[in-house]
Amino acid sequence: MTPAPSVLDLAPVIPVVVLEDAADAVPLARALVAGGLPAIEVTLRTAAAPEAIRAIADAVPEAVVGAGTVLGPESVRTAVAAGARFLVSPGWTDPLLDAMRASGVPFLPGVSTVSEVMALLERGVTEMKFFPAEAAGGVGWLKSLASPLPQARFCPTGGVTAANAAGYLALPNVGCVGGTWMLPADALAAKDWERVRALAAEASGARPTG
Repeated sequence: MTPAPSVLDLAPVIPVVVLEDAADAVPLARALVAGGLPAIEVTLRTAAAPEAIRAIADAVPEAVVGAGTVLGPESVRTAVAAGARFLVSPGWTDPLLDAMRASGVPFLPGVSTVSEVMALLERGVTEMKFFPAEAAGGVGWLKSLASPLPQARFCPTGGVTAANAAGYLALPNVGCVGGTWMLPADALAAKDWERVRALAAEASGARPTG
């Protein structure tokens, strides 16, 4: 059986989506995919989230839809039952980590300290979410970890913007970043999916070249 590809390698940017209305899920996902961002994190912060994940999984096969704000074993079960293909948490505990492992889908547990990173590495986890990235030390923090803990790879999220994404993506231990800047509230309210597509296309080119 071929292992699932790393979440960190699907796209340079993972849009972090908060949906109040599941009816918006499919057109939003199609706009993001058309813009070159196929990995989509739907956060479990609203009652509509499981239905939104299910709708994207069913109707937008080219998207890789995951669940964010996974806080415990129950939310792991809810997300996977809805069709989530990856899981993202803002932090981690042993029960949550056990549930994410048992789910059978890739996961990114959240960290914001060196000790948390080391504890996950001891448990065989090498791919993590760095959250809240800007508040917890940003690019400088990640640079400082690259030499002593080179096996750890990160998806920084929290304060990552169009202006600073390239700085994160230039680091050797960053696989992708998570953000919301391609999902402005006014565009979502107006259901301006073409604007979302255009912003996603700009974000998909965020990784520095050369």
